[in-house]
Amino acid sequence: MDPKNLEKQRKPEEPRYLTFRHLPDGTKRDGKLALNKFSSTLTNGHDFPGAQAMLYAAGVPDKQTMKTSPHVGIASVWWEGNPCNMHLLDLGKEIKANVQKDGMLAWQYNTIGVSDGITMGGEGMRFSLQTREIIADSIETVTCAQHHDACIAIPGCDKNMPGVIMAFARHNRPSIMVYGGSIKPGYSDTLRKPINISTCYESHGAYIYKTLQSQKEGEFTPDQIMEDIERKACPGAGACGGMYTANTMSTSIEAMGLSLPNSSTTPAESPTKMRECARAASAIRVCMERDITPRKLLTKASFENALVIMMALGGSTNAVLHMLAMAGTAGVPLSLDDFQRVSDKIPFLADLAPSGKYLVADLFDIGGMPSVMKFLVAAGLLNGDIPTVTGKTLAENIEGFPSLPQDQTIIRPLNNPIKKTGHIEILRGNLAPDGAVAKITGKEGLTFTGKAIVFDKEHQLDAALNEGRIPRGENLVLVVRYEGPKGGPGMPEQLKASAALMGAKLTNVALITDGRYSGASHGFIVGHICPEAAVGGPVAVVRNGDTITIDAERNRIDMDVSQEEVQRRLEEWTPPSRTVTRGVLAKYAALVGDASHGAMTDLF
Repeated sequence: MDPKNLEKQRKPEEPRYLTFRHLPDGTKRDGKLALNKFSSTLTNGHDFPGAQAMLYAAGVPDKQTMKTSPHVGIASVWWEGNPCNMHLLDLGKEIKANVQKDGMLAWQYNTIGVSDGITMGGEGMRFSLQTREIIADSIETVTCAQHHDACIAIPGCDKNMPGVIMAFARHNRPSIMVYGGSIKPGYSDTLRKPINISTCYESHGAYIYKTLQSQKEGEFTPDQIMEDIERKACPGAGACGGMYTANTMSTSIEAMGLSLPNSSTTPAESPTKMRECARAASAIRVCMERDITPRKLLTKASFENALVIMMALGGSTNAVLHMLAMAGTAGVPLSLDDFQRVSDKIPFLADLAPSGKYLVADLFDIGGMPSVMKFLVAAGLLNGDIPTVTGKTLAENIEGFPSLPQDQTIIRPLNNPIKKTGHIEILRGNLAPDGAVAKITGKEGLTFTGKAIVFDKEHQLDAALNEGRIPRGENLVLVVRYEGPKGGPGMPEQLKASAALMGAKLTNVALITDGRYSGASHGFIVGHICPEAAVGGPVAVVRNGDTITIDAERNRIDMDVSQEEVQRRLEEWTPPSRTVTRGVLAKYAALVGDASHGAMTDLF
């Protein structure tokens, strides 16, 4: 059955996840909600003596604690080898210590991750998007199997944030997200300016096209410059520092009320991040005492807030994919049309990388997300009345924070935006009947027409760029297909190609794909083309030399080919053989839905 039809059959207001319809006796104690209502299934009485024996062995100190203390899962997406995630175990230990100080039992565990920065441009990137589902599966599994009463999750890299929120929506027990925080900016001695991970990819494009040079021409060789950038772009722990996918998701989730104030913009290595971890213990107790559960916070109003923040701050196209999946998991109706509606009314205000010059660490220095939200609430653009994990409204949370400084230059005033409307544009047309997502800041113009050069895989385009085969001059639309959720499989990010184009200053080129882009991508780019090529979408039959027009003013993406010719080509088209037939990617390709519905595997 077509996954789209399955998606239409789902009743969004009735997510079908395991629930405990028959809670044990004692869910209320002295007229108050018992905080151990799930764990007491195992710990009250003697129905599960083996479970109690195991829990004593794991560290429960005495009978009183066994019978009355709630169990809080501390789920970190920790693993070594990636700066976004390598410090999360320590953050989890700080949270655990404070949960225990507050008289609760804390059980620390972690789930898997993939480094987008390390896998970018390689075959490993195909495994990235499906980690979102594995993270959600892991946290749901441990929470429900172990009868945890609450969950505090600590994500770091891109897919981590939506993964933990999807898990929250599934198990629907009191939960808080503590973001691992973003990395400090690096500094290049050869370029004599601040740098970050995006610099690596864009400099590679300049290196290939022999345009990479130091500030003082001839002072350093291109190889010396590249080595300097590679060594210094990531100076410590934390997620990529611009308004890339990780920070897009963390700021959006804070605006939805699922994390503590300023969680999203507090740097990873700041003492303030450790203080946030300490506060999480008392906050999760408030959530349990007041029965503040995720699906009470994941509402259409809170998703509206997320979309406002995404547009105002210039967030990643990946957020479209992840918001749709989060909403679908929570049973909240959200569609591509909602993104366009919000984009049409919210100005793009933030001079943040990748299209701007500042990083999230700079935003923290002027007050962080609470100050930004205070500005947007006062302007009537953000809803301050939504409930949050603190037990207070969003407006109450940010009331004590300072307003944005008058002399700051990161967030533009409403009367002088970078762009009067949002940078995310939802396009449809004969090339993308079911939608596509464009990231158009206006700096590159609002329309583009060029001749197609078609690549059936990302590596083909990367090879062409490495060999300098993409010419300057005539307007070109580079088409990368068979990289969608099923066709990839895994819908890999294509930052390597988009950054190379920017670094080489190939301004005559637009890039479109049924795959997706990194949050660090910018330029005239369109992704998430639906239907994807692998299932017979029109993008499968684009030919070299076809004229393609991208029009953000009319929200269209079309090839100058008649519908009759498109249909004739499709009738002659033969689906390619599956590139992966076994293992986790084959399983993912079999289950995943289309990008216009969030590339969800949870369709049944």
